[in-house]
Amino acid sequence: MPIALYALTAGAFGIGVTEFVIMGLLLEVGVEFGVSIQAAGGLISGYALGVVVGAPLLTAMTGRWPRKTVLLGLMLIFTLGNAACALAPSYGFLMAARVLTAFAHGTFFGVGSVVATGLVVPDKRASAIAFMFTGLTLANILGVPFGTWLGQAFGWRATFWAVAGVGVVALGVIGFFVPRDRAVQSGSDWRADLVAMARRPVLLGLLTTVLGYAGVFAVFTYIAPLLTQVVGFDATAVSPILLVFGVGLVAGNLLGGKLADRYLVPTVLGSLIALAVVLGLMTFALHSRVLAVIFVGLLGASAFATVAPLQMWVLEKAQGAGQSLASSFNIAAFNLGNAIGAWLGGVVIAYGPGLSSITWVAALVPLCAFGVALAAIRLERGQPQVAYAKPLHKLCD
Repeated sequence: MPIALYALTAGAFGIGVTEFVIMGLLLEVGVEFGVSIQAAGGLISGYALGVVVGAPLLTAMTGRWPRKTVLLGLMLIFTLGNAACALAPSYGFLMAARVLTAFAHGTFFGVGSVVATGLVVPDKRASAIAFMFTGLTLANILGVPFGTWLGQAFGWRATFWAVAGVGVVALGVIGFFVPRDRAVQSGSDWRADLVAMARRPVLLGLLTTVLGYAGVFAVFTYIAPLLTQVVGFDATAVSPILLVFGVGLVAGNLLGGKLADRYLVPTVLGSLIALAVVLGLMTFALHSRVLAVIFVGLLGASAFATVAPLQMWVLEKAQGAGQSLASSFNIAAFNLGNAIGAWLGGVVIAYGPGLSSITWVAALVPLCAFGVALAAIRLERGQPQVAYAKPLHKLCD
């Protein structure tokens, strides 16, 4: 892989840390600002909302800029946003800073995916996307545990200063190693990109992403109570078990990218089925500590095995025009799936069959994603696009 991809991976690492590290610091934040743990948890939802809104908005606004300039601007927003988090004098200010930081998230991964595919030969494009997303998986394995320890030892503000430092490093390596590119031609604008993005295959691809990841986060959001209250682990065992999840993320991410390079459509369908099977079987694995740990790793692998294939699929459906916008929308779709999944899991716990049933309910969601993807493939193969371009009287002949 070219060295420029390592630069993109560094940016992805920093963004991954700032997204997830707050989960381990909610208690400290709540105590300092005098808010409940539920209110502190809103910092996670606020970030997700920032990704969903910011991804298409910033991508459309910067559509004519050189992509390297966009990436550098996003890392500057990311760095300043984390510095603002570290200096936050109130809960409301911290929330606003988190949302501002999140604006860089979706567009970075969306534009970065397009840049990554342009750095390699055509049959390595999905692997290039997976390689960039390795930064996100490593953030879960290394960055989040270290950031949590740093925040608990020296105060949660120290963690955000450290992440801002990662942003400075990423800004430097992207500026140095990512090659220059030209601005988009004046004949292309965000309106044309939006029309290209709004094609039915792209929209069905986005819906597939939302449904696929809703199933993942319906379980992962509540992984700690599942491990402690259902399986019977002590609370101190949760962090080491999540390392197993992180290892699964890395393995599944790289495997999904390699398979998608050769067999994109089968990999999209197969990864969704694999995710549904793992979630379904996990229902029974929760009765055994050993099997529970194994299936936590399998959940990580099957979850991230879908990322590069789904991202590559949407990029191909955009067919050149609007790729950056469609790619950023797909990152927003992942985060929308996260939010829906967390809500679904809460509904199952509060009003449904309960905590122990989350896994089999969650398994139904990627099955729906599989159905959407299969329908999209059949519609695309069965209905020639050229027929819609004919005049009405020709169609009637």
